Amino acid sequence: MSQKVLLNAKEVNIILHRLACQLIEKHNDFSNTVLIGLQPRGVFFANRIAKILEEDYNVKGIQLGQLDITFYRDDFRRGDKTLKANSTEIDFLVEDKNIVFIDDVLYTGRSIRAALTAIQSFGRPDEIELLTLIDRRFSRHLPIQPDYRGRQVDAINNEKVIVHWQENEGEDAVYLIEK
Repeated sequence: MSQKVLLNAKEVNIILHRLACQLIEKHNDFSNTVLIGLQPRGVFFANRIAKILEEDYNVKGIQLGQLDITFYRDDFRRGDKTLKANSTEIDFLVEDKNIVFIDDVLYTGRSIRAALTAIQSFGRPDEIELLTLIDRRFSRHLPIQPDYRGRQVDAINNEKVIVHWQENEGEDAVYLIEK
């Protein structure tokens, strides 16, 4: 198994700030925009984006939530192991809001399809966008594309993209691992 560093901590930080600036350009004051991290890995990413917006760019009143899509996935009952649900925390209305789904890696698009279904339990948003750190563009099973992407990666099917976050793995880095 070989491992290649795609992004180091400095590069991840630069990308996080660029993505935050792109969000500001589109959403300005965020009065009608909510950020939702997809459980489990997108939550670390969403928290970082929200922190950068608030602390570095002085954006006030960011509404941040997290959405568990476990039981909305189309492969929910296909594996032998029992899936464990994560928490959903959305303590604001999504009705008529602009939602930005945040996830670390966009691969097949199935997680985003599940998120689109899951969010309907909370109301009907006006618009939904997707922000992703890594876009594996040649691996899509569904016609889903990110509105904001950190980096596009051309990885083949026996390769895996792994994102490490300081809060979870003790470092900010993105690796390409060949199985």
